[in-house]
Order: sequence, then C-alpha cells, then structure tokens
Amino acid sequence: MIRVCAVLAAVSMMVLGLGVNGWAATDDGSQVKIVSPAQGAVVKSDVEVQYDLTKGTQATHVHCYVDGEYQKGFSGVVKGMPRGTHEIKVVAADKDHKTLAAEAAVTVEVE
Repeated sequence: MIRVCAVLAAVSMMVLGLGVNGWAATDDGSQVKIVSPAQGAVVKSDVEVQYDLTKGTQATHVHCYVDGEYQKGFSGVVKGMPRGTHEIKVVAADKDHKTLAAEAAVTVEVE
C-alpha cells in the first residue's frame, strides 16, 4: 500500500510539473550562453566566467553553480576550485532570485 501511494505521489508530481527541485522553472524567453571558458577547457583554480544573458520578460541576472553548489556572491569569477573535473552552470534568475528555465553549462578541468 505504501509503495502504491509513493508511486501515485511521484506520478502526480510529474504531471503537475514538479521535479526533484520543486516547481518547474519558468520559461520567460531568456537565453544564456557561456562564452568562456570553453567546454573542456583546462583552467586554473580561479576562473573568469563570461556569459551572455538575453533577458526575457523576467530575467534580471544570473546565478552560478559549480558542481551543483550555488556560488553566493558570484561576480564573474569562480574562486578556489580544486583540481579535477567540474561543471560550471549559469542560470537566469528574476528580481526575487528565483531561477528561470534558461541555463548553460560547461565542464572544465582544473589543473
């Protein structure tokens, strides 16, 4: 019985547009592109992330994530990444800091 309820709840969430992170992100027509670093680039532990944000009806800025971790205070440079492979993701956000559907990601190798 518990399994049936869990499956029904999961299916209901998917039908309603819910995912692992809650409500599905709003697609306001924004577009994000990471200009630098390039996909697969070899970088230092501090890397400047250059991006183009084409604002839709709600986007005002972007949030940056490294390996899924929010980079609080991001101002264009990701600092202190350890050696290895990492994903840098830039996601459009609105004035209330809610993330939108537009996002771009690159994988880099820190030497």
